[in-house]
Amino acid sequence: MPQKIGLISDSHSYIDHKTLEYLQGVDEIWHAGDVGDLQVIESLPKGIPVRGVFGNIDDQEVQERFPEWNKFTLEGVKVLMTHIGGKPPRYAKGVKSRIRESQAQVFICGHSHICKVEFDRELSCLYMNPGAIGQQGFHQMRTMLLFDLDNGKITNLKVVELGKRGRV
Repeated sequence: MPQKIGLISDSHSYIDHKTLEYLQGVDEIWHAGDVGDLQVIESLPKGIPVRGVFGNIDDQEVQERFPEWNKFTLEGVKVLMTHIGGKPPRYAKGVKSRIRESQAQVFICGHSHICKVEFDRELSCLYMNPGAIGQQGFHQMRTMLLFDLDNGKITNLKVVELGKRGRV
């Protein structure tokens, strides 16, 4: 049975009803850092597991809840997540070696507020950054990713546009 994933990042203490609607039907929610206020996590749909990492704006409370690096396997897919990851081919310092070490098939990060999904042939790894769901930053459009993990593969990948930043 495929696992439906909702991937969000850079909420910066903001989450709206539109984002919550999209997350309603997922099996897991992944947050790639810069949560801001833990109220964001508390307002996510009840009963849905949340995996995440802390980001550079996150306080002690968020850091106690989430690690800096999160490595796990779900539906046969090895995932590595952190907040500041850079992007292919220019990853942040030490990220490439971590991806290789963990043998990750999917690398997830946030921080840039730019939604980007790209297969890195050199590392044989899918790079995913969902952009930002929050109002803070320079991004024009608030975005998130929805996809299924099914027997070692990512399927049904969708970029969800949540509306322009600054509009509620």
